[in-house]
Amino acid sequence: MSLVLIDKPRPHVSVVTLNRPERLNAMSIELVIELDDALREVANDNDTYVVVLTGAGGAFCSGLDLKDYGVIPNIDGLTVGRIAQRSMRFYSRLVLSMRRMPQPVICAVNGPAYGGGMCLSLGAEMRIAAESATFNATGIVNGLTSTELAASWLLPRLIGAAHSNDMLLTGRKIDAAEALRMGLVSRVIPDADLMSEVLDLATRMCAFSPYGLQMTKDILWVNLENSSLEAAIEIEDRNQLMLGFTENLPEAIRAFDQKRDPVYTDEPRRDLFGPPT
Repeated sequence: MSLVLIDKPRPHVSVVTLNRPERLNAMSIELVIELDDALREVANDNDTYVVVLTGAGGAFCSGLDLKDYGVIPNIDGLTVGRIAQRSMRFYSRLVLSMRRMPQPVICAVNGPAYGGGMCLSLGAEMRIAAESATFNATGIVNGLTSTELAASWLLPRLIGAAHSNDMLLTGRKIDAAEALRMGLVSRVIPDADLMSEVLDLATRMCAFSPYGLQMTKDILWVNLENSSLEAAIEIEDRNQLMLGFTENLPEAIRAFDQKRDPVYTDEPRRDLFGPPT
């Protein structure tokens, strides 16, 4: 049985599901490798505009499987230190794979998101939580560090240093209501309605320009690392101009005048490239 499932329940929406429910979708090396492959596969699907990441059963992901974490491939001839270093890269590259996907990712947190599972959710552009969702930085509890899979970079940017330090240094569990108050998630939804509401949200996003979604994601991430206001505005301006050279804005105006929904094609703007007079 595949440890990661890919489904397309709505047009232009791909759902990636961690599929080890009997282990609360804990991260074995086999699951991590399959997940990275799945993210790359979906990223290359030109018909996918929005991605939903979730877990099977009653959990999102309980973090590293401490009892059955497996062994990475191709370790012959490596020392223990080199094996450990390479193993870490299999986990930490997941966040980079999510960042590099052209599509925005919505994380539907359907239960516990602990350790690496919480970190995985941080790599998404949006986190929507079920009422049963809980978050926990388990590394510190297990005698390690809670700074893993980019948590020390992402979490303070999402919820601020005070809340981030509280979570990463104490290892305490955060329920969905507190996660919403902190800004860790943007919405909390009853468990039974989580996936239907997330899919409805993804479907509404798919009515936008896929080019616009992709470029918005890119600039949101770029400007997280940008320390200059002027540079941030300059790159936003160029981003907006690139979309302005498409037929999308004229189509939005036509649709508004005709009282219908716009249909965005991302094709070049015709009125700017007519024959010379």
